Amino acid sequence: MRLSGKKAIVTGGTQGIGRGIVEAFIIEGASVTTCGRSTAPADLPEQCLYHQLDVSDPIAVNAFSDTFRQIDILVNNAGVQVEKTVTQSTDDDWDLVMGANARGVFNMCRSFIPKTSDGGSIINIGSISGNVADPAMALYNASKSFVHGLTRSIAVDHGPHIRCNAICPGWIETGMLEAGFATANDPQSAMNDALARHPVRRFGKPTDIAAAAVWLASDEASFATGQLFTIDGGMTASSPLNPALF
Repeated sequence: MRLSGKKAIVTGGTQGIGRGIVEAFIIEGASVTTCGRSTAPADLPEQCLYHQLDVSDPIAVNAFSDTFRQIDILVNNAGVQVEKTVTQSTDDDWDLVMGANARGVFNMCRSFIPKTSDGGSIINIGSISGNVADPAMALYNASKSFVHGLTRSIAVDHGPHIRCNAICPGWIETGMLEAGFATANDPQSAMNDALARHPVRRFGKPTDIAAAAVWLASDEASFATGQLFTIDGGMTASSPLNPALF
């Protein structure tokens, strides 16, 4: 019960990584509110409160914030992915991806930092794609780089009042993983090659990221701020050579 008595908000908590974090926080004793663009899913844990919210809309975010007096934990997980290069990307793609992944994180942080308790924790979900570019995901890569830079700025500007860190997942078993590999000429071969580049020889699961989020949200991480924590099964630790060939 490392989060007992703490109030947490997790954006995009209806599925994937966000859902894993919601469930882990509840197990650890937190009171959790999540949000998403759609209506609440029927299988959302009954202990979790839900608000329909587009985080890219600053007016809606401010109205959502007004319903809280104070929070202890903010997890900015909501995000979208478009599988296109720069020249393929449209203005609508820009508005969608940068709106959710970049402006959404900014909106939530700007609105909730004043309401975060002393010693509170902000956790932004970045990506290894913000450090190394995945092919045909130009806007997604750029949006996650923004999240990483904003994370450091919040930690520097708003400590010691709050801590702010980012978790940078690698390939996690969600719908985004399948969509990413679908862009390859041979999706199955691309997936097999990616697995071979993971020293742990598997893709990640939402629970792997949730475990890191629980630690960063807890008092155990009181000296951790302004950091990017990569959770990728060792993939980015490897050289470009495929270890399966040696």
